[in-house]
Amino acid sequence: MTTSHNPKLDRNPPSNTEKDPDNWVSGDDPMTGAQASYLTTLSEEAGVAPPAEDLNKAEASRKIDELRSKVVG
Repeated sequence: MTTSHNPKLDRNPPSNTEKDPDNWVSGDDPMTGAQASYLTTLSEEAGVAPPAEDLNKAEASRKIDELRSKVVG
């Protein structure tokens, strides 16, 4: 009998909530409305012009991280 590991029963499962945007399956899709809205808000808070509207999801995610570091950090 072979035993298989069930990750759902692991007390300390590895996190899959943070993935490099370059590895996203949908990274080339257009950014979401939520991303666009958040980028606008972060841009206003950082005092910079909002980024281009034609960013894809991965590019928008990287820009969000960049702006958050300016606003928070």
